[in-house]
Amino acid sequence: MGETRGFSLKDHLFNADTVAYLAGLFAARDARFPEAAVVDQVMARLPELELKQRIVMIAEVLEQFLPQEFAQTAAVIETALPPPLDPTKTDDDFGRFIFAPLGEIVARNGLAQADLAMSFHLLRELTTRFSVEFPIRQFLNRWPDETLAQMAVWVKDEHYHVRRLVSEGTRPSLPWGVKVGLALDAGLPFLDQLHRDPTRFVTRSVANHLNDIAKVEPELVVVTLRRWQEAGEQEAAELDWMTRHALRTLVKRGDKAALELLGFRDKPDIELGPFHLDPPDGRVAIGDGLGFEVEIVAQADERLLVDFVIDFVKARGERKPKVFKLKQVDMKAGDRLVLSKKHRFPGNATTFKLYPGTHRLSVQVNGQIMAHRDFELHAG
Repeated sequence: MGETRGFSLKDHLFNADTVAYLAGLFAARDARFPEAAVVDQVMARLPELELKQRIVMIAEVLEQFLPQEFAQTAAVIETALPPPLDPTKTDDDFGRFIFAPLGEIVARNGLAQADLAMSFHLLRELTTRFSVEFPIRQFLNRWPDETLAQMAVWVKDEHYHVRRLVSEGTRPSLPWGVKVGLALDAGLPFLDQLHRDPTRFVTRSVANHLNDIAKVEPELVVVTLRRWQEAGEQEAAELDWMTRHALRTLVKRGDKAALELLGFRDKPDIELGPFHLDPPDGRVAIGDGLGFEVEIVAQADERLLVDFVIDFVKARGERKPKVFKLKQVDMKAGDRLVLSKKHRFPGNATTFKLYPGTHRLSVQVNGQIMAHRDFELHAG
């Protein structure tokens, strides 16, 4: 996860206050717990570590003051936890990231001592405070059959955070998460149940899971979404949202079946009018922006998804396209639409680097490149 300039995510999530809060939970359970010593040890090393390293380090410090037997450690952790997250909410209730080290402790000790029953019990409790989608993947890799069997129980759990864990934990390409050695479609039986979930927190995970699959097996995702449409088990508006979110990668690729499922023809009956750049000579300094304007004329009734694509010059001189959303619109025959946009090229971005050279700007409609203009990005 990137950090914007001037804001440190790792320091926002892990700092003296959050570490003291976590240590204080254990001290409240047992006055003998050395709260101050834990905070001092953690804060002595914290500044030098990145986010994931901080999770592991905090877990290691806590382990010094927890029982060696995992069953006893699990009991200490469970009784130290605050109340679960509100089960009546439906979204945007992520819990506190400071609980991530507790999931790390479960993975490290539950795996080492092969205590699956206690591990699953505690992971279930933890995920109702903060997601354990990373630790559960380690169990999927070590004991896939047993963990999938547990997920078959969790998929029907009363708490939506537990249901979400089933989808998120089995995602093929979970950001930050270790790879799992499951078949690409191993999670589909769970998604068949979770797609009808009443909470957006769960259905967003389902859509993200499908988007992961779509990068490898696009046809499987389209077939699955069609099947869910025919089943009618989810509210139409929510399933439409899930469908759009699940197909976002395929739409950017111009996948014909995905676009058709969303109601977009891959060869729309349109004409493009003038395609202007600003500045007209197409010379743009890094740190400035490139404006463009294009006219679309509909020759028939059409539903259009209009994007613009920039082929960025990379370090070795090759170009790599990146798709940006522009507009979704329904047009009647004879309608004219003028679209304009200014795209900026920041020179101080932390997530990517710009290179001078001849770039290309294209207008993409329903996944098809309809027009393009080259422009020159220079250092200024």
